[in-house]
Amino acid sequence: MSFDDLQFRQALGRFATGVCVITANPEGHVPFGLTVNSFASLSLTPPLVLWSLQKTSDTMDAFRAAKRYCANVLSSDQRAMSGRFSRKGEHALHGDQYFEGATGLPVLHGCLAAFECDIEARHDGGDHIILIGRVLELQAKPGGRALLYYEGGYREIK
Repeated sequence: MSFDDLQFRQALGRFATGVCVITANPEGHVPFGLTVNSFASLSLTPPLVLWSLQKTSDTMDAFRAAKRYCANVLSSDQRAMSGRFSRKGEHALHGDQYFEGATGLPVLHGCLAAFECDIEARHDGGDHIILIGRVLELQAKPGGRALLYYEGGYREIK
């Protein structure tokens, strides 16, 4: 290998990604959210999406208990929300931040799209766990601008 961890991370930072907050409300846990930029589509038929969770995340136990999750695609005006849910220990949802989706999952107010999913599979992926979700319900609002992450910072499409 001709590169180190920092070079690898910097090269990955050249790939712009959307920003999501993954929400869940497994039994025995308060509804919570976690900011991720690893969300991606996997399959149209069946409708599958995926994202990855760092194995050392303070939300690991809650996601192990979860049978479902909701991927909330953030708009450019939700930067503060993204920052809050990216910090350790800052994951509990407040009642005014979400509503209950069709499957009972927490869906964030103001997000551009929300994908309510059953967890179809969990796979080991190095220092992360890859969670594959089968989309049961979705919501997408027209218009709006996506919040992006690029080169270590938030960006907007202009």
